Amino acid sequence: MTDKLSVLGSTGSIGTQALDVARARGITVTALTANSNVGLIEEQAREFSPKMVALLDESAANDLRVRLADTDIKVLSGIGGICECAREESADTVLNSIVGMAGLVPTLDAIDEGKNLALANKETLVAGGRLVMSAAKAKGVNIYPVDSEHSAIFQCLRGAPKSRALKRILLTASGGPFFGMTREELANVTAEQALKHPNWDMGAKITIDSATMMNKGLEVIEACWLFDVPQDKIKVVVHRESIIHSAVEFDDNAVIAQLGLPDMKIPIQYALTYPERYESPTGELDLAALGTLTFAEPDYDTFDCLSVCREAIKRGGLYPAAANGANEQANFLFRNGRIGFLDIGELVGEAMEACESVEEYTLMDVMTADRLAREFVSRKAGSL
Repeated sequence: MTDKLSVLGSTGSIGTQALDVARARGITVTALTANSNVGLIEEQAREFSPKMVALLDESAANDLRVRLADTDIKVLSGIGGICECAREESADTVLNSIVGMAGLVPTLDAIDEGKNLALANKETLVAGGRLVMSAAKAKGVNIYPVDSEHSAIFQCLRGAPKSRALKRILLTASGGPFFGMTREELANVTAEQALKHPNWDMGAKITIDSATMMNKGLEVIEACWLFDVPQDKIKVVVHRESIIHSAVEFDDNAVIAQLGLPDMKIPIQYALTYPERYESPTGELDLAALGTLTFAEPDYDTFDCLSVCREAIKRGGLYPAAANGANEQANFLFRNGRIGFLDIGELVGEAMEACESVEEYTLMDVMTADRLAREFVSRKAGSL
């Protein structure tokens, strides 16, 4: 059970809901970070009175210093300030909901300080999985997944007396807004269309990742690290209703699933209060009202990002970091109208193939692979 919490990415979708949970459960918030949303983080700081806050954007941080001059709250800036909040000494748990590769170094800093981690930043494990899991083991740090799918798997595995009883993981996917469409039909879809997710209210980057199914590919890689299983023991199942958040199958072919309404406050609260359960922060699931739950195989040919991610974790080393970096850049270019929807998967695959094969890697190696993949995508996009 979390007593004192540092929230990295407090103004985003996960961060704001994490603060809702903290408010409801009486959890003390000791640090907050954001990118540049001065107005919202000022409101959060005044309500929760953390010891420190940090904004990545330097000018926004200067503005916040003026706004909070009448308080004792320390205002920091840049990646150094974010990392200082991750290390804030009194917090026992750090919730990392920073979007993208930017969350990796703060994750490692939090672990190095012995903080338990409520992890909503999947890119941390995608790009630097071996580094993160090795550091957590060395420091005796617990990592509690916040993604709804990984939280579901984590909860279902409480029913397994031994890890060897696990046969496979059934990782559910909504299929995004374009489920069932062909590549021909996807050729001219717009970012506006891709941002209309049928079930979840998420940030722009993650919503586009859901549309390409890159998000599910990243979750396959994250699950490999979190639950110490190879990718061929993870089966992706499209479940349009997003009621079954994932399931596990055991050696006796029994399947245990975790169900609930598509509301992130459920996995957030469980990560912060584990092993206890408290009154639900969201609505009650009415199966009779739902009536029907549907399932389908994913289309690996049409949504090639999913295939690229499986290949990346199969190869290991820096390939997942390259795939992730390439996707972050391609996702950004698509949202800004500079490439087409189908270009995302093609560019990610090409950038992954261009990565050097390295088994043992350092943080600097991960950063370099990420940078080179982004540069590769930018160069290729310029010639499209």
